[in-house]
Amino acid sequence: MDPVLTSPSLTLTGDSNEVVTYRRDADNYITQLFAEQLPAIQTGFFNVRMNKGIIIQPHWHTNVNELVFVIGGEVATTVFNPFTQKLMSYRLKPGQASMFPKGWFHWIVGLEDDTHILTVFDRPTPDIVYGSDFLRMTPGQIMQLAYSVDEKEYEKAVEPIRQSVILGPPAGFAPSMDDRLAQAAAPSPETAPEPPAPFYPQGYYANYPGYPGYASFANYAAAQPAPYYPYPYPY
Repeated sequence: MDPVLTSPSLTLTGDSNEVVTYRRDADNYITQLFAEQLPAIQTGFFNVRMNKGIIIQPHWHTNVNELVFVIGGEVATTVFNPFTQKLMSYRLKPGQASMFPKGWFHWIVGLEDDTHILTVFDRPTPDIVYGSDFLRMTPGQIMQLAYSVDEKEYEKAVEPIRQSVILGPPAGFAPSMDDRLAQAAAPSPETAPEPPAPFYPQGYYANYPGYPGYASFANYAAAQPAPYYPYPYPY
């Protein structure tokens, strides 16, 4: 029996507005509800408010899967698939969701002002590794040794990253959503291919409105480019 559930002080409600995880400014901030606030919870989530051009910075989780659910506004979610070595990006509007498997590198970009999302985890306390910490803590000489990146140029590039950035860009830098960034952050959904036309038993086409003008299956089949599937079918 779970000792939390048998405790005399058991509570089964919590308020995700009480604990502020990160505040960039008055319009862009994150609150939370995890085991620390609600011990009986078996999941946990961040409650996120963000404007257009604000990004939940690249990061990954070592111990949880994450589900992103849009309440209001629009976001683009992107995750790096380590098996295909490709990025998977999705545009999400209210009522839509996407997920990030455990350990997969990902980020979220706001595409509209006043966007409201929940990021829900399958454990009550997630571990988080921030891209900002990885970048600012890696010495330039290591980047040069590993990737032939100029040491001084690298250190200059990451110099503005002075702390763990969760909602970027850092305060004091205006978000920029030009056409190039918007396209990269939120590609248009792929168009699904048209399904093949179904085949029906002999005689069906005589009165089927999708195939007018054919008095019989034989007439319909004769009008189709070869090869076609002759009757009888194996059913």
